[in-house]
Amino acid sequence: MRVGHGHPAQLLTGLALWFVWFCLVYGGSAVACAVAPPPAQAGPWNWVNGALLALTVSFAVGFLVAAWRSARAAAALAGAEQGVVRQRFFASAAAVLHGVAAVSTVVVALPLLVLAPCI
Repeated sequence: MRVGHGHPAQLLTGLALWFVWFCLVYGGSAVACAVAPPPAQAGPWNWVNGALLALTVSFAVGFLVAAWRSARAAAALAGAEQGVVRQRFFASAAAVLHGVAAVSTVVVALPLLVLAPCI
């Protein structure tokens, strides 16, 4: 079943997927550091941070695409009849929440650029 952009479930998906990303990044770094830690002299430029940055970029792009699609859906519903006011609100709110998820993904991942993962 596909959930449309005006569906109330869109209000939960962005931040719920952000939580999944958060668990993957912190859990993944803990497991990677326990199983195969990179050399300390490599600093932040190692395979662990590279993999986590790749995961971060893919999630952030996904959030931005979802925000853009939700904003387009809200704009398409702007001139519609009175019966779709609720759908337009859900689409607009979902666009904002997906945008917040994208920004928070990038902000929380910034330490990957400057800190070694296994210290």
